[in-house]
Amino acid sequence: MLLKDKVAVVTGAAQGIGRSVAELYAREGARVAVVDVKTDDAEKVAAGIREAGGQAMAVTCDVSDRAAVDEAAAAVKAAYGPIDVLVNNAGVTRPAMLHKMTQEEWDVVMGVHLHGSFYWLQAVVHDMIERQRGWIIFSSSSTAQNGSIGQINYAAAKSGMLGMVRTAARELGRYNILVNAVAPAAATEMTLKIRTDPRFADGVKRLPLRRHAEPEEIAPTFLYLASDAASYVTGQVISVDGGGMMVR
Repeated sequence: MLLKDKVAVVTGAAQGIGRSVAELYAREGARVAVVDVKTDDAEKVAAGIREAGGQAMAVTCDVSDRAAVDEAAAAVKAAYGPIDVLVNNAGVTRPAMLHKMTQEEWDVVMGVHLHGSFYWLQAVVHDMIERQRGWIIFSSSSTAQNGSIGQINYAAAKSGMLGMVRTAARELGRYNILVNAVAPAAATEMTLKIRTDPRFADGVKRLPLRRHAEPEEIAPTFLYLASDAASYVTGQVISVDGGGMMVR
Protein backbone atom coordinates (compact mmCIF):
# COMPACT_ATOMS: atom_id res chain seq x y z
CA MET A 1 0.00 0.00 0.00
CA LEU A 2 1.47 3.31 -1.10
CA LEU A 3 -0.04 5.43 1.67
CA LYS A 4 -0.10 2.98 4.57
CA ASP A 5 -0.67 4.75 7.91
CA LYS A 6 -0.61 8.24 6.39
CA VAL A 7 -3.30 10.69 7.48
CA ALA A 8 -4.80 12.50 4.49
CA VAL A 9 -7.20 15.42 4.24
CA VAL A 10 -9.06 15.79 0.95
CA THR A 11 -11.22 18.90 0.65
CA GLY A 12 -14.20 18.95 -1.67
CA ALA A 13 -14.31 15.17 -1.31
CA ALA A 14 -18.07 14.62 -1.43
CA GLN A 15 -18.07 14.26 -5.21
CA GLY A 16 -16.03 14.27 -8.40
CA ILE A 17 -12.25 14.25 -8.32
CA GLY A 18 -12.13 14.76 -4.55
CA ARG A 19 -14.26 11.70 -3.95
CA SER A 20 -12.15 9.58 -6.29
CA VAL A 21 -8.97 10.75 -4.59
CA ALA A 22 -10.34 10.04 -1.11
CA GLU A 23 -11.46 6.55 -2.11
CA LEU A 24 -8.16 5.76 -3.80
CA TYR A 25 -6.13 7.04 -0.84
CA ALA A 26 -8.15 4.83 1.51
CA ARG A 27 -7.58 1.77 -0.70
CA GLU A 28 -3.88 2.53 -0.49
CA GLY A 29 -3.91 2.48 3.31
CA ALA A 30 -4.43 6.12 4.30
CA ARG A 31 -6.74 7.28 7.06
CA VAL A 32 -8.80 9.81 5.14
CA ALA A 33 -10.72 12.89 6.21
CA VAL A 34 -13.51 13.49 3.71
CA VAL A 35 -13.89 17.25 4.00
CA ASP A 36 -16.82 19.05 2.40
CA VAL A 37 -19.41 21.71 3.09
CA LYS A 38 -22.08 19.12 2.17
CA THR A 39 -22.38 17.14 5.39
CA ASP A 40 -24.65 14.33 4.20
CA ASP A 41 -22.72 13.72 0.99
CA ALA A 42 -19.39 13.70 2.82
CA GLU A 43 -20.71 11.14 5.29
CA LYS A 44 -21.94 8.94 2.44
CA VAL A 45 -18.47 8.92 0.91
CA ALA A 46 -16.82 8.21 4.26
CA ALA A 47 -19.33 5.44 5.01
CA GLY A 48 -18.67 3.87 1.63
CA ILE A 49 -14.94 3.86 2.32
CA ARG A 50 -15.48 2.22 5.70
CA GLU A 51 -17.80 -0.39 4.20
CA ALA A 52 -15.04 -1.25 1.73
CA GLY A 53 -12.62 -1.84 4.59
CA GLY A 54 -10.90 1.55 4.64
CA GLN A 55 -10.61 4.22 7.32
CA ALA A 56 -12.43 7.50 6.79
CA MET A 57 -14.21 10.24 8.69
CA ALA A 58 -16.51 12.93 7.35
CA VAL A 59 -15.70 16.51 8.33
CA THR A 60 -18.03 19.40 7.55
CA CYS A 61 -16.12 22.51 6.60
CA ASP A 62 -16.65 25.70 4.62
CA VAL A 63 -13.07 26.16 3.46
CA SER A 64 -13.58 29.87 2.91
CA ASP A 65 -14.05 30.28 6.69
CA ARG A 66 -10.70 30.29 8.52
CA ALA A 67 -12.22 29.38 11.88
CA ALA A 68 -14.04 26.43 10.30
CA VAL A 69 -10.81 25.23 8.70
CA ASP A 70 -8.90 25.41 11.98
CA GLU A 71 -11.69 23.54 13.75
CA ALA A 72 -11.78 20.86 11.04
CA ALA A 73 -8.01 20.39 11.10
CA ALA A 74 -8.10 20.01 14.88
CA ALA A 75 -10.86 17.39 14.60
CA VAL A 76 -8.84 15.34 12.13
CA LYS A 77 -5.73 15.51 14.30
CA ALA A 78 -7.70 14.48 17.38
CA ALA A 79 -9.13 11.45 15.58
CA TYR A 80 -6.20 10.30 13.46
CA GLY A 81 -3.08 12.17 14.54
CA PRO A 82 -0.99 14.75 12.64
CA ILE A 83 -1.92 15.29 8.99
CA ASP A 84 0.60 13.92 6.49
CA VAL A 85 -1.15 14.71 3.22
CA LEU A 86 -3.29 17.72 2.29
CA VAL A 87 -5.22 17.81 -0.96
CA ASN A 88 -6.62 21.30 -1.59
CA ASN A 89 -9.38 20.30 -3.96
CA ALA A 90 -12.55 22.15 -2.86
CA GLY A 91 -13.93 24.26 -5.67
CA VAL A 92 -16.92 26.13 -7.03
CA THR A 93 -17.77 27.82 -10.31
CA ARG A 94 -19.78 30.95 -10.99
CA PRO A 95 -19.58 31.35 -14.78
CA ALA A 96 -20.24 34.76 -16.32
CA MET A 97 -18.71 36.91 -19.01
CA LEU A 98 -16.30 39.35 -17.40
CA HIS A 99 -18.38 42.45 -18.16
CA LYS A 100 -21.41 40.84 -16.50
CA MET A 101 -19.72 39.20 -13.51
CA THR A 102 -20.98 40.31 -10.11
CA GLN A 103 -18.88 41.00 -7.05
CA GLU A 104 -20.49 38.00 -5.35
CA GLU A 105 -19.56 35.70 -8.23
CA TRP A 106 -15.97 36.88 -8.03
CA ASP A 107 -15.73 36.73 -4.23
CA VAL A 108 -17.22 33.26 -3.82
CA VAL A 109 -14.79 31.67 -6.26
CA MET A 110 -11.79 33.46 -4.76
CA GLY A 111 -12.92 32.59 -1.24
CA VAL A 112 -13.12 28.87 -1.86
CA HIS A 113 -10.13 28.37 -4.15
CA LEU A 114 -7.57 30.87 -2.94
CA HIS A 115 -8.54 31.70 0.64
CA GLY A 116 -9.59 28.14 1.39
CA SER A 117 -6.36 26.66 0.06
CA PHE A 118 -4.27 29.12 2.05
CA TYR A 119 -6.25 28.52 5.25
CA TRP A 120 -5.76 24.76 4.99
CA LEU A 121 -2.11 25.21 4.10
CA GLN A 122 -1.54 27.19 7.28
CA ALA A 123 -3.64 24.77 9.34
CA VAL A 124 -1.41 21.77 8.54
CA VAL A 125 2.03 23.21 7.87
CA HIS A 126 3.18 23.75 11.46
CA ASP A 127 2.93 20.05 12.32
CA MET A 128 4.56 19.15 9.01
CA ILE A 129 7.50 21.45 9.73
CA GLU A 130 7.87 19.98 13.21
CA ARG A 131 7.82 16.43 11.84
CA GLN A 132 10.02 17.29 8.84
CA ARG A 133 7.68 15.64 6.33
CA GLY A 134 4.53 16.40 4.39
CA TRP A 135 2.76 16.18 1.06
CA ILE A 136 0.61 19.09 -0.15
CA ILE A 137 -1.26 18.86 -3.44
CA PHE A 138 -3.38 21.55 -5.03
CA SER A 139 -6.11 20.80 -7.53
CA SER A 140 -5.61 23.46 -10.17
CA SER A 141 -7.03 23.35 -13.69
CA SER A 142 -6.11 23.48 -17.34
CA THR A 143 -8.08 26.74 -17.23
CA ALA A 144 -5.26 28.27 -15.20
CA GLN A 145 -2.90 27.72 -18.10
CA ASN A 146 -5.22 28.27 -21.06
CA GLY A 147 -7.96 30.58 -19.81
CA SER A 148 -11.62 29.92 -20.50
CA ILE A 149 -14.41 32.11 -21.86
CA GLY A 150 -16.88 32.99 -19.10
CA GLN A 151 -14.53 31.83 -16.35
CA ILE A 152 -12.30 34.80 -15.51
CA ASN A 153 -12.87 34.31 -11.77
CA TYR A 154 -12.14 30.58 -11.90
CA ALA A 155 -9.11 30.97 -14.16
CA ALA A 156 -7.68 33.73 -11.97
CA ALA A 157 -8.20 31.68 -8.80
CA LYS A 158 -6.65 28.55 -10.26
CA SER A 159 -3.72 30.56 -11.61
CA GLY A 160 -3.24 32.09 -8.17
CA MET A 161 -3.06 28.61 -6.71
CA LEU A 162 -0.08 27.85 -8.93
CA GLY A 163 1.78 30.84 -7.52
CA MET A 164 0.95 29.56 -4.04
CA VAL A 165 2.28 26.10 -4.95
CA ARG A 166 5.60 27.36 -6.25
CA THR A 167 6.17 29.75 -3.35
CA ALA A 168 5.24 27.14 -0.75
CA ALA A 169 7.51 24.60 -2.45
CA ARG A 170 10.43 27.02 -2.18
CA GLU A 171 9.72 27.87 1.45
CA LEU A 172 8.97 24.35 2.67
CA GLY A 173 11.47 22.25 0.74
CA ARG A 174 14.06 22.57 3.52
CA TYR A 175 11.60 20.76 5.81
CA ASN A 176 11.10 17.86 3.39
CA ILE A 177 7.57 19.06 2.58
CA LEU A 178 6.61 18.51 -1.04
CA VAL A 179 4.14 20.91 -2.68
CA ASN A 180 2.73 20.22 -6.13
CA ALA A 181 -0.36 20.73 -8.26
CA VAL A 182 -2.46 18.67 -10.62
CA ALA A 183 -4.09 20.54 -13.51
CA PRO A 184 -6.95 18.39 -14.82
CA ALA A 185 -9.32 19.16 -17.64
CA ALA A 186 -13.04 19.39 -16.89
CA ALA A 187 -14.11 16.06 -15.43
CA THR A 188 -16.68 16.59 -12.69
CA GLU A 189 -20.24 17.50 -11.84
CA MET A 190 -19.03 21.01 -11.02
CA THR A 191 -17.93 21.57 -14.60
CA LEU A 192 -20.91 19.85 -16.22
CA LYS A 193 -22.41 23.14 -17.41
CA ILE A 194 -19.19 24.03 -19.17
CA ARG A 195 -18.70 20.58 -20.66
CA THR A 196 -22.24 20.52 -22.05
CA ASP A 197 -22.39 24.12 -23.25
CA PRO A 198 -22.63 24.14 -27.08
CA ARG A 199 -20.25 27.11 -27.17
CA PHE A 200 -17.45 24.85 -25.98
CA ALA A 201 -18.34 21.77 -28.02
CA ASP A 202 -15.38 22.20 -30.35
CA GLY A 203 -12.95 22.19 -27.44
CA VAL A 204 -13.11 18.47 -26.76
CA LYS A 205 -12.77 17.73 -30.48
CA ARG A 206 -9.38 19.44 -30.44
CA LEU A 207 -8.07 17.19 -27.68
CA PRO A 208 -5.85 14.36 -28.93
CA LEU A 209 -7.98 11.93 -26.87
CA ARG A 210 -11.19 13.56 -28.15
CA ARG A 211 -13.17 13.02 -24.95
CA HIS A 212 -13.63 14.40 -21.46
CA ALA A 213 -11.98 12.72 -18.48
CA GLU A 214 -13.57 10.73 -15.71
CA PRO A 215 -12.61 11.55 -12.10
CA GLU A 216 -11.12 8.09 -11.70
CA GLU A 217 -8.61 8.93 -14.43
CA ILE A 218 -7.42 12.01 -12.55
CA ALA A 219 -7.04 10.49 -9.08
CA PRO A 220 -3.93 8.33 -9.71
CA THR A 221 -1.81 11.44 -10.26
CA PHE A 222 -2.81 12.65 -6.80
CA LEU A 223 -1.81 9.25 -5.46
CA TYR A 224 1.62 9.46 -7.07
CA LEU A 225 2.26 12.92 -5.64
CA ALA A 226 1.27 11.78 -2.13
CA SER A 227 3.49 8.71 -2.23
CA ASP A 228 7.17 8.09 -1.58
CA ALA A 229 7.55 7.52 -5.33
CA ALA A 230 7.42 11.32 -5.72
CA SER A 231 10.05 12.01 -3.05
CA TYR A 232 12.05 14.31 -5.35
CA VAL A 233 9.13 16.11 -6.99
CA THR A 234 8.14 19.54 -5.74
CA GLY A 235 6.92 22.83 -7.18
CA GLN A 236 5.50 21.05 -10.22
CA VAL A 237 2.23 21.31 -12.11
CA ILE A 238 1.21 18.04 -13.74
CA SER A 239 -1.38 18.38 -16.50
CA VAL A 240 -3.91 15.56 -16.78
CA ASP A 241 -5.90 16.99 -19.63
CA GLY A 242 -6.03 14.56 -22.52
CA GLY A 243 -3.23 16.39 -24.28
CA GLY A 244 -4.92 19.78 -24.07
CA MET A 245 -1.71 21.64 -23.31
CA MET A 246 -0.37 20.63 -26.74
CA VAL A 247 -3.21 22.22 -28.65
CA ARG A 248 -3.90 25.42 -26.73
